[in-house]
Amino acid sequence: MHLQALELTSKQRTEFWENGFLVLPNVLQNDDLLTFQQSATQALAEAADPKELESETGYPGAPLDEQKQGGKTVRRLLGAYQRSPLWQEWSSSPLIINSLQQLFQQSMVYLSQTHHNCLMTKSPQYSSDTGWHQDIRYWSFEQPELITAWLALGAEKNENGGLWVVPGSHRLSFSTDQFDEQLFFRTDTEGNKMLLGKAQQVPLNAGDLLFFHCRLLHSASRNHTQTTKFSLVFTYHAENNHPRPNTRSASLTEIALPTKIDSTAENE
Repeated sequence: MHLQALELTSKQRTEFWENGFLVLPNVLQNDDLLTFQQSATQALAEAADPKELESETGYPGAPLDEQKQGGKTVRRLLGAYQRSPLWQEWSSSPLIINSLQQLFQQSMVYLSQTHHNCLMTKSPQYSSDTGWHQDIRYWSFEQPELITAWLALGAEKNENGGLWVVPGSHRLSFSTDQFDEQLFFRTDTEGNKMLLGKAQQVPLNAGDLLFFHCRLLHSASRNHTQTTKFSLVFTYHAENNHPRPNTRSASLTEIALPTKIDSTAENE
């Protein structure tokens, strides 16, 4: 893999903190991209534990239970960092570390093994809809400041369940009554409807990298195409922010990433 450190421009850094997300196009190309696509396809075929099934979510479109038709459809292959040396190399690559150091403005970055740390799959026939939510509402950290790195291994668009986001929503404060019992953002109130009216889709091409903030409102539909969608997803936090003790967020050891990397300016 050729994943050199990348100097983000001031415009890119500003865009991330204003909108809550940033797309870096074509970070994986050619043979490197093909290697990742093949590894994802093989991993899904093997479907080794730990994993989450669509039938376990209860989301719209998912099979009702594991014993029904499509009930064993995989939603996520968990433990990606420990599952594959290739994925471990990616998740701790100079490109990832240096980009996060610039966004966090911290030299020490940690990978969470508890949250995301997975190969997201969205199958053609039995995938589900994920409602509007903020990831941080399911996590327990000292500060609501984490960043997810989402690598698209194929095209991601509305038709196959690509992400939708509400730009700038990570900078807003919400009350608990704006969320339902499952902590999804309600779509039946006027205030919420007005905000969701500003939503936009984030189209990605194979090899694109999406960074997004843990407070960003986002959602995704099911896959309406005939091809499985694959995304490799990891979440990170800086040294000044750790999971709260005795919570699920602290249940697995964090991975401290190297601080000394070679930085190659690409697009200042």
